Amino acid sequence: MKLSRGVSYMAASALGFSVMSVLVKLASQRLPTAEIVLARAVVTLVVSYAMVVRADLHPWGTNKRGLVFRGLLGFGGLTFYYLALAHLPLADATTIQNTTPLLTAVLAWWILREPIGWSTAFALVCGIGGVLLIVHPSGAGLDPVGVGVALAAATTSAFAYVTVRQLVRTEKPLVIVFYFPLIATPLAIPWAVATWVTPQPIDWLLLIAIGLATQVGQVFLTMGLALERAGKATSVGYLQVAFAMAWQWAVFGDAPTVWTIGGASLIVAGTIAVARSRDRVAA
Repeated sequence: MKLSRGVSYMAASALGFSVMSVLVKLASQRLPTAEIVLARAVVTLVVSYAMVVRADLHPWGTNKRGLVFRGLLGFGGLTFYYLALAHLPLADATTIQNTTPLLTAVLAWWILREPIGWSTAFALVCGIGGVLLIVHPSGAGLDPVGVGVALAAATTSAFAYVTVRQLVRTEKPLVIVFYFPLIATPLAIPWAVATWVTPQPIDWLLLIAIGLATQVGQVFLTMGLALERAGKATSVGYLQVAFAMAWQWAVFGDAPTVWTIGGASLIVAGTIAVARSRDRVAA
């Protein structure tokens, strides 16, 4: 089965963000969230600017107000998600975050008038069912603060994705990606200074790796949203849940339960349905 470019980009994005989540979870054991957010922003700012210059693009774009708004939404979603990873197990934080595709599809239908095709609807149902299977056995014991910030992250991310879908009509994907850390870096500095903990050598490696993994996820995400409808593209993001199960087993030693396997199977089934569909939309 040959995947469309847009779906392939979103799958690569899901893998990149899943790696980022593992690294953030590890770094959160020793470093405050603000410091991780700042490090991620600085690394991706440098890499994004280098990519924009190499592509010979005008870094400031044309719709500056929209680009700044996307940067603010990105900073909010990033902060909430990193806080969720600090308060919740990796799998739980990831599954709650992955209510984003449902919210994105609804918002794109409402704001952009993008239709919800049968394959996307099927993927959303499979994804939500998979999330419920995975979360249900452990949901009663979750930190309510963690759940709250995870839901806030999902909501903010959904608005950010719809904004990206609007911006790709006039802006290059690399410019959109560049504005994310451009806005996030100055916002994160005062917060990080107030809670600063000097990183150890291993922490510096983790922080750099977080920035690089996030950059991979962000670039492929933006490229995917430029080729696919917002609802369809982000439904592929449910793969992050399956990746999180694998990482939790490999890195933290938590073997998947029958609930995990069942939920991941539903998620993969939905992703395959999206991959097989041919209803792409050119930006």
